[in-house]
Amino acid sequence: MAQLKFDNSYSRLPDRFFSRVAPTPVSNPSLIRLNRELAEELGLDPDWLCSEAGVAFLAGNSIPPGATPIAAAYAGHQFGNFVPQLGDGRAILLGEVVGRGGQRRDIQLKGSGPTPFSRRGDGRAALGPVLREYLVSETMAALGIPTTRALAAVSTGDAVFRESVLPGAIITRVASSHIRVGTFQYFAQRSDHEALRRLADYVIERHYPQAGEAERPYHALLAAVIERQADLIANWLLVGFVHGVMNTDNMSVAGETIDYGPCAFLDVYDAGTVFSSIDQHGRYAYGNQPRIAHWNLTRLAETLLPLLSEDETAAVAEAESILAAFAPRFEASYQGGLLRKLGLSTKREGDEALTSDLLRAMAENGADFTLTFRRLCDVSAPSADREPIRSLFIDPTVFDRWADRWFQRLQEEPQDSTLRQAAMRAVNPAYIPRNHLVEEMIEAAVERKDYKPFEELLQVLSRPYEEQPGRERYSDAPERSGIPYRTFCGT
Repeated sequence: MAQLKFDNSYSRLPDRFFSRVAPTPVSNPSLIRLNRELAEELGLDPDWLCSEAGVAFLAGNSIPPGATPIAAAYAGHQFGNFVPQLGDGRAILLGEVVGRGGQRRDIQLKGSGPTPFSRRGDGRAALGPVLREYLVSETMAALGIPTTRALAAVSTGDAVFRESVLPGAIITRVASSHIRVGTFQYFAQRSDHEALRRLADYVIERHYPQAGEAERPYHALLAAVIERQADLIANWLLVGFVHGVMNTDNMSVAGETIDYGPCAFLDVYDAGTVFSSIDQHGRYAYGNQPRIAHWNLTRLAETLLPLLSEDETAAVAEAESILAAFAPRFEASYQGGLLRKLGLSTKREGDEALTSDLLRAMAENGADFTLTFRRLCDVSAPSADREPIRSLFIDPTVFDRWADRWFQRLQEEPQDSTLRQAAMRAVNPAYIPRNHLVEEMIEAAVERKDYKPFEELLQVLSRPYEEQPGRERYSDAPERSGIPYRTFCGT
């Protein structure tokens, strides 16, 4: 197993940071899919991972030399309610590898059996949520959005019991790290300032080395996390992504999208869209995500107060000043992204009104989010046929009035229409994981053990910005049923 070269820095921290626990073997592991490109990027041998020995590793049935399996400890606010101990209840971190690019990344099995943090759960994952996470996380990577990655999906041969009996599966997840806001909360609520400092120093060394060179390292750490999260949430909104469960234990301090549970992408644009079956009050609705990110980051800032200053009043004032940077950073990233989606490479007075008026028109006229922006790419010249995009609006004249203003604004741009169209297509995806297609894929796999829809959808979504002739069904909006789409955590 020379191809698995672990260097496990997190497990060298004090034992109170985690619990040492091995995966629970499964009865009949079978490889569903291996991400060969990612394996090579990590310096792993794809052929070995596809072998019987490799599948045993991906299923948790064998622990290779150098691995130090642990379940990480953390706390978290879940739907606003603080839980002092959560931790990895169905995920086990095998260790870390340093890939060919020199980047250190975690290798984690999710669905690998109970841990001391399972809270009476079975520690397992059902096939459907595993395939959803594989598909959506790899789509996010293809869209250029920071995310955990999927290395492999394995069926276990064992059943899991939820509302019904379902086939079990394990996903091998790759991340820059699995350290969360909730990890800091775990030690803060215990007043374990030594562990807080150790954790902050570790995060600085691993993710934000420039902060370690700053005059006030912990100030710089908080500022850097805020910047990454502001940019990340802006990117979510720009592609219509709804995380679904933005608890503090699901927010990575590395600035990656993590923990894909009841996540989904918008069809019709509506800022109040909620997909999670358990989000009864819309806390994590699409348009609420920036506000919740700021709330979560405020909880992170609270944990760092003892490190910012020995004087509590001074520490609070410092934290508030750092947190104040979130809103302008998010707005700049989000508004800048919207301008690029509209083909605007310069910023002029009135641009923000232009973008907000389009979004309002879309919301009031039931326009599909992804199709509207993609079809704008094809009408970015006054002579183009507007009908394909007009048809997305209940009242097409609303779009016409907005488009007249947009065309006038485009005349002020330095780019010609050909370059502008190419630039727009590079930021407006043609393909997203349409919810009805995801459900079709899951049903085929769970009910019939047919993974062809999964493979085909994954192949399309690996190139979300490219036109793919003959695959129009993957870009089409679903027929409207009037029934809200709901997703589930899978726990």
